Amino acid sequence: MLGGAFPDITVEGEVSNAHRAASGHLYFSLKDRRAMLQAAMFRTTLARAGVVPRDGMLIRARGAIDVYEQRGTYQMVVQSVQRAGVGDLLALLEERKRRLAARGCFDLERKRSIPRVPRRVAVITSPAGAALRDILDVLRRRHAGIDLVILPAQVQGAGAAGFIASRLRTASRHRMGDVVILARGGGSLEDLLPFSDEAVVEAIVRSELPVVSAVGHQTDTSLADLAADVRAPTPSAAAELVASERDDLLRRLRAAAASLRAGLERRRERVRLVLERFQPAGLERNLRLALAPAAQRLDDAVAAATRAMQSRLQESRHRLLLAADAVRSRSPLDILARGYAVVTAAGAAVTDAAQVGAGDRLRVHLHRGRLGATVTETAPEPAPAAGAPDG
Repeated sequence: MLGGAFPDITVEGEVSNAHRAASGHLYFSLKDRRAMLQAAMFRTTLARAGVVPRDGMLIRARGAIDVYEQRGTYQMVVQSVQRAGVGDLLALLEERKRRLAARGCFDLERKRSIPRVPRRVAVITSPAGAALRDILDVLRRRHAGIDLVILPAQVQGAGAAGFIASRLRTASRHRMGDVVILARGGGSLEDLLPFSDEAVVEAIVRSELPVVSAVGHQTDTSLADLAADVRAPTPSAAAELVASERDDLLRRLRAAAASLRAGLERRRERVRLVLERFQPAGLERNLRLALAPAAQRLDDAVAAATRAMQSRLQESRHRLLLAADAVRSRSPLDILARGYAVVTAAGAAVTDAAQVGAGDRLRVHLHRGRLGATVTETAPEPAPAAGAPDG
């Protein structure tokens, strides 16, 4: 009946809780001050749509009513979308943002830094929500050693804003931590509305403790994010933020300890080397090292002297051999060895045939041995004329 009665309608409303499914279809709610209508845009329609609905956007949607029998609900299947203006809720938040900004609630000058090594962290969140589990998982994984004080709070629905503001004031008044984390998981614009309440923003501004806001997912932004001293995109990121300085300090301490150990080891090694010089073995080695150049120079000098003496001896031996050859060449014995003989008569050397006559006894001295001989014939030669060469 509904599908047949409303095949082509146009509905104007504010988009809320828009989310895209894995199939690519977009599901959202259209609402005004009195009513709400579920709506869906299929992937093929989105592909050619000039306007993609987003939370807080005021649109005019054209389509048909469809009944989803499995859930017993009805929805509008949107075929086209036109922007109708700024949504009432978004306009309300923009007006509140301008008013709080004019009071300096979002000024950077008033924001404080997070303690480098917080010992205790106060967490304001729902005790049953995923945000608290994410924070605990990160701190447990990092072995941060940080004490947690959990302040349970209602984070959605009527009265949630007053509850959150009260918890912020309690944490500040009793100094329940070195830093406060205000956290919840993602949700629609309406779900996150308590964190944009004026009372929550004022409680953050007046807190004596620095506040880290971790509300929603990375794409969600509340006024609490703008007022907080630090904004973290997710609760897990907030936990990493408060533990990061501790981790960095531990890394630097470990690096300093390693450097100190290395420096002490180098000093110990230098002392060991110095003391080793005064040990018997070290002294002996140092003495050998000191005497080694002198010993080498002495060895070089001895070798040079030896070579010089050998050269002189060789030269003297050569001269001696030359002298011996000269003496031998002038020795009568050497002449006799070549076949000559010395002839004597009556003990005198015979050098002329005229000195002997027939019948005289002669003694012939050879290179080896002597002979006796008798003169049987003589043939004297006349004496050479004066000035004529002998022989």
